[in-house]
Amino acid sequence: MGAVALATPNFVERVARVLERVDYRRADAAEDREAIYRLRYEAYLREGAIPPNFSKRFTDSYDETENNWLFGVHIDGRLASSMRLHVTTPACSDLPGLHVFEDLIAPEIAAGKVLVDPTRFVTDREHSRLYPELPYVTLRLPWLALEYFTADIMLATVRGEHQAFYKRLWGARSMCPPRPYPTLTKPIACMTLDYPAARDNVHYRYPFFRSTVFERRMLFERPAPAVEQAPAAA
Repeated sequence: MGAVALATPNFVERVARVLERVDYRRADAAEDREAIYRLRYEAYLREGAIPPNFSKRFTDSYDETENNWLFGVHIDGRLASSMRLHVTTPACSDLPGLHVFEDLIAPEIAAGKVLVDPTRFVTDREHSRLYPELPYVTLRLPWLALEYFTADIMLATVRGEHQAFYKRLWGARSMCPPRPYPTLTKPIACMTLDYPAARDNVHYRYPFFRSTVFERRMLFERPAPAVEQAPAAA
């Protein structure tokens, strides 16, 4: 990537001020996940991306896979937005976008590259009006995941009209025209970003995407699974 212009100081300062009030919470508890599923439903229904349903919640099987991290973004203690991240690991390389864009994604996984696939990016309507910086605050999550997992590629499976935003923000490249996507009524395009190549330029232009080792560990580190002890000999 070539050099990019530095974002205006006023914009960077506004995002930084919002970040001071933000709490990124990994949704491990059932009540946190349910709040996110309800937020998703409201957001997707508002955009006409899903039909109404009786439960007023929106979830799918990828919310239960072992390689997913689900986050709520809270401002002053209130849920403002959410995003789900999947990361390819030796134990699980399945991604939400893989079955729709297998021709584009499978070769990268087969080559041993580490991919981060952010999906289910939704925002609360009131918070979106109050905080225009909310998309940038939320999109720190996949950026921090790229650093933590030493990833090679970030996917952006987004609606066609959103591609310009991701190209402007990170320099993501469109890989194909939008395709039908399961569970959503609107087609989705696949974009990719070469993270090692983009990292320095993005940090220069948007300093709020920088993070500390401690912040990344708090977000993504999980305790090792307990090892069952064999019974002691009698």
